[in-house]
Amino acid sequence: MRNDFDFAPLYRSSIGFDRVFNLLNNAQRLQAIDAWPPYDIVKIGEDEYRITMAVAGYADADLDLTQERNVLVVKGHKAEEKQGEYLHRGIAGRAFERRFELADHVRVENASLTNGLLSVALKREVPEAMKPRKIAIGDGSFQQAPLQIEAERQVA
Repeated sequence: MRNDFDFAPLYRSSIGFDRVFNLLNNAQRLQAIDAWPPYDIVKIGEDEYRITMAVAGYADADLDLTQERNVLVVKGHKAEEKQGEYLHRGIAGRAFERRFELADHVRVENASLTNGLLSVALKREVPEAMKPRKIAIGDGSFQQAPLQIEAERQVA
C-alpha cells in the first residue's frame, strides 16, 4: 500500500525549503526500485558517515564513484565474460547505479574496495561562516563614528 502525501500546504507557508520537499517526493517514488546491490549506511562519529556496499565480483576498474553537488552516484558495470554455459547463475554481474542524496557540506573523503565490499567515507564540514558564534554583550552604550561633513567641491 502506497501513501502519497500532499506537500502543497507546506509549499504555501514556507520559503527556501524546496529541496527538502523534493527529497521527500523522491523518497516516495524510489520505494519500488531494485534493492541491489545491498548496502549499509553507518554514522561513525558526530560528522562522519560510511556507506558500505556489497559488490562481490567487481574490481576497482568496474566501479565509478561521482559526487555531483549533493548527490553521490555509485555505478558498476562488469564486462561480460563468456566462460561456458551457465547451469545456474546466482552471482549477479549486472550493471547498476545507486544514488545517495547528501546533505549540504557533506563530502566524500575516500573509498576503498576490500573483500567485495566497497566502503565510502563521508564527512560533513560546516564552513566557519555557518558555525555558531559567540556574541559578546556590551554595556549598552553604542559608539558611533563621528559624522563628517564633506566640504563643497568646486568644479573647475
